[in-house]
Amino acid sequence: MKTIALFTLFSLVAMTLHAELKDVAAGDDAPDFTLTGLDGKQYNLSQYRGKTIVLEWMNPGCPFVVGHYTSGNIPALQEKYTKDGVIWLTVNSTRADHPEARTPDECREIFSEWKAKATAHLLDEGGNVGKLYGAKTTPHMIVIAPDGKIAYNGAIDDDRSTNGGRNANLNYVSQAIEELKAGKSVSIATTKPYGCSVKY
Repeated sequence: MKTIALFTLFSLVAMTLHAELKDVAAGDDAPDFTLTGLDGKQYNLSQYRGKTIVLEWMNPGCPFVVGHYTSGNIPALQEKYTKDGVIWLTVNSTRADHPEARTPDECREIFSEWKAKATAHLLDEGGNVGKLYGAKTTPHMIVIAPDGKIAYNGAIDDDRSTNGGRNANLNYVSQAIEELKAGKSVSIATTKPYGCSVKY
């Protein structure tokens, strides 16, 4: 009886969380938001209108995220595209009381060790922005076109492992950015994200 009650409770919690997550699709207007960065500054999405923007949901405690950073995959992409004028924002929606949560100081140290090159690292401890975008995993990637519309939503690549993209045949984020740069439509606009669940 207790097992059934617990299962019912977990199911209700999962259903409630799922109901809170929005479903932004390719072609939708990217919802505006303001978050504080690890540098203490306020970042508003609309301030970057006219530029290609990458939103990367991350959690330093997730082995999929660790893999992509320690392999050098994500830092290399961040460096390449921010030099090319792309705005790359990491978003950490891990709630403050979760065991995998890290303090801002710890996050700064981790990003320094990983040689991260994002435009800014944003804190979303309440999870509001993550839920607004329907972020399900870490990493979960969103690419926003210069016109402010969602151009891509999903996985970073087709590796789907903790190998950090070492076995990837296609990096969806890189492809989307290059196609936007060339003035083309994004050929693969939606994929299923993989990784750890976002710790709302």
